[in-house]
Amino acid sequence: MTVAPEPRLALLGGGFSTDDDGLLDDWVLGHARAARPKVCFVPTASGDAPGYVEKFLDAYRDRACEPSVLHLFRRELDDEGLRALLLTQDVVYVGGGNTANLLAVWRAHGVDRLLREAYAGGTLLCGISAGANCWADGCHTDSFGPLAHLADGLGILPGSVCPHYDGEPGRRGSYRAAVAARALPAGWALDDGVGALFTRGVLTEAVTRSPRARLHRVEPGGGDGVTERALPCRPLVAGGGATAPE
Repeated sequence: MTVAPEPRLALLGGGFSTDDDGLLDDWVLGHARAARPKVCFVPTASGDAPGYVEKFLDAYRDRACEPSVLHLFRRELDDEGLRALLLTQDVVYVGGGNTANLLAVWRAHGVDRLLREAYAGGTLLCGISAGANCWADGCHTDSFGPLAHLADGLGILPGSVCPHYDGEPGRRGSYRAAVAARALPAGWALDDGVGALFTRGVLTEAVTRSPRARLHRVEPGGGDGVTERALPCRPLVAGGGATAPE
């Protein structure tokens, strides 16, 4: 009897859209349930930007996988076709852009429900920036211009997410303030270059392609209303694998 993989989700602080070394992309593929996985890129948060799509295809067409793209701004699939596409993927990779717009479009097309079903069936869900934000209960986002909190995610990953923790001015202070005020629940803050794997909502692996990048656990409490812990990450190395945690 074949046992379905446990539900897993990966938050990415990099990948093909920002890095040239391919380390985080190889790490993602290494966690797929198939030797030659089907990988669907979902660029909804960028409005299906053609350049973004081409960058994905350029990065993945020569890897040991079967890449595809889900377009929703010029949707070509009916409901049955959309369901068939998403539920047969081994990896769904969500791109960056506007988190609030992403969630609204997904809900209009029923993609949110299909992704929950795919996740329960063992499809690895992952993404960068908005594509990391969307899975949690809430997130830290610039979807509305200034940095703000959005307590309206899919809730597949308990808690909140903050991307670009060390990469954009104001991110760290603003996210910490939101958690301290309980505008967002406790959560995960990703420095650029980090990857974090969750199995059934529990952190099971953290990796980094950058010596200084870390995954941070941020929770309410402490002297200034918030506590923050930098978690050990295994450095990724070219050629596959990783060294010991730092």
